[in-house]
Amino acid sequence: MSMREVQDEILRLKKEKDICILAHSYQAHEIVEVADFTGDSYALSKLAATVPQKTVLMCGVRFMAETVKMLSPDKKVILSCPQAGCPMAEQMDKELIEGIKPQFEGYTVVAYINTTAELKTVCDVCVTSSSAVKIVRALENNNILFIPDCNLGAYVAKQVPEKNIRFLQGGCPIHASVTKAQAEKAKALHPDAELLVHPECIPAVAALADYVGSTSGIMEYAKQSSGREFIIGTENSIAEHLQYECPDKKFYPMAKGMICENMKSTTLMDVLGCVKGECGEEIVMSDELIQSARRCIDKMIELGG
Repeated sequence: MSMREVQDEILRLKKEKDICILAHSYQAHEIVEVADFTGDSYALSKLAATVPQKTVLMCGVRFMAETVKMLSPDKKVILSCPQAGCPMAEQMDKELIEGIKPQFEGYTVVAYINTTAELKTVCDVCVTSSSAVKIVRALENNNILFIPDCNLGAYVAKQVPEKNIRFLQGGCPIHASVTKAQAEKAKALHPDAELLVHPECIPAVAALADYVGSTSGIMEYAKQSSGREFIIGTENSIAEHLQYECPDKKFYPMAKGMICENMKSTTLMDVLGCVKGECGEEIVMSDELIQSARRCIDKMIELGG
């Protein structure tokens, strides 16, 4: 089968079986083309709760499928590739944070959405990369323990200097791997391009940026900007997606190594197998886990996230 034939079969089967396909923005373009919705993980989770379909296929990583299930407990949620995890979400667990909490007595524990459901059960409030500054600023407590991404935490701390924000050494290994020298090299290669950077990058890289924001924020900035050239400081698939959407502009990856292997582990044939019912993993969570993990998400919603 050609790629187009596979895509057509997926489109036919998802309609026949009443399946909603969600694709995170880091998925390959051929998967994005057959998805009902594409975007950041939390935005997709909220959308899933509004769709009429009772089955949702998440083309992303495990914590994203968990979040979809938490916000749509009555829906059947399928993770397209069961092996697709997130190194950042998996580097800290519930036991670690419970053990550290006594050292931060009186602190509000702020969890990035890129965490497991289990870890969220021992956190006070959740944030996304786009809402982190707003949520932290809105908290009554001035003492904050931000987990797991110390780079996003440092970005928030810079934006909200009136708060005492502490963080642990964690984060996205893909974004954090890019050095200041690599970012400077990209700027030298493309002197007329604006540098758009995700706050999961190290502070020295973010400091060089013309814009710092979430994946969706980066994409929206590039689309709306009058500029014609952009260096994309997040997962390299975003440069590709933007090139399709804005063929009159030029997009360059900040570094060749910004490729998330977990995101790329889902293939178009995996998606076909999932809509056929031959592969994928149904996300099963107890009511107790869902209710406990949702508390920090509900708090985020309450604070305007």
